Amino acid sequence: MKKADSNGTLVKADIVDLVYGKVGFTRQEAAEAVDILFEEIKSRLAQGENVRISRFASFILRKKNARNARNPKTGESIRINPRTVLTFKPSKQLLASTNQDSHENSSNS
Repeated sequence: MKKADSNGTLVKADIVDLVYGKVGFTRQEAAEAVDILFEEIKSRLAQGENVRISRFASFILRKKNARNARNPKTGESIRINPRTVLTFKPSKQLLASTNQDSHENSSNS
């Protein structure tokens, strides 16, 4: 499979190709399946729900309170409004597999 990104980053098109190759969908069906998955995750997050994908990761919404801060360039005091932030928390299995892969790659060098 050809990488779509020169930095070696997996992009959506690569995921579609993987689904196409492994599941036996047409490319259009694979693209639709990937789109449906991403849209469902975005929809649930927009509704204020956290998303947990077992053995992969959790997408957690956190509310941050309003606070005072200082502009480092001007020194002016500003007020930061309350907001919701999205955090990504990898599962233990994902962390273990990434650490194992990076350990194997460094020992092969």
